[in-house]
Amino acid sequence: MSKLTRLHHALPLSPAIVKAINEMDESLRKAIDNAKAAGTPQGRVVALLHGQAHSQTAIMVN
Repeated sequence: MSKLTRLHHALPLSPAIVKAINEMDESLRKAIDNAKAAGTPQGRVVALLHGQAHSQTAIMVN
């Protein structure tokens, strides 16, 4: 996942938030790498991530 681009928030974030985001990024990277190594189709990985993002967006909006 060396071609990953991180988007940065326009306002400064607290060190605790930055640490949590970095840990989450690392966990996601490892999970995606493990899924790819196990032979999970790329479309399935994308669908799972998209579904989770959609679900969390719905929670935030409601």
